[in-house]
Amino acid sequence: MTLSRDDVRHVALLARLGLGEGDEAYYTDQLDSILGHIDRLSEVDVDSVPATAQVVALEHRLRTDEARPGMGQERALSNAPASREGFFVVPAILEEEP
Repeated sequence: MTLSRDDVRHVALLARLGLGEGDEAYYTDQLDSILGHIDRLSEVDVDSVPATAQVVALEHRLRTDEARPGMGQERALSNAPASREGFFVVPAILEEEP
């Protein structure tokens, strides 16, 4: 596939790139080379390659979930400013402020 200078100007406009004098010829050659390499990929026989979503096997690196004793209700409430019947006491958010 060969690109014209108009194609390069169009791509530059889409990418919001300003091309200086002489840049069109340079980028035309560069993009032609890139597209040539991409065209070579179409020659590769991939019929025997299964479709994959992930080429490298993933493994979970999480620690094992082991039960441990918890803090306990008394200790959890020990630093609370206010508690009642084993629960934290907090101001209601629906009350009108004075």
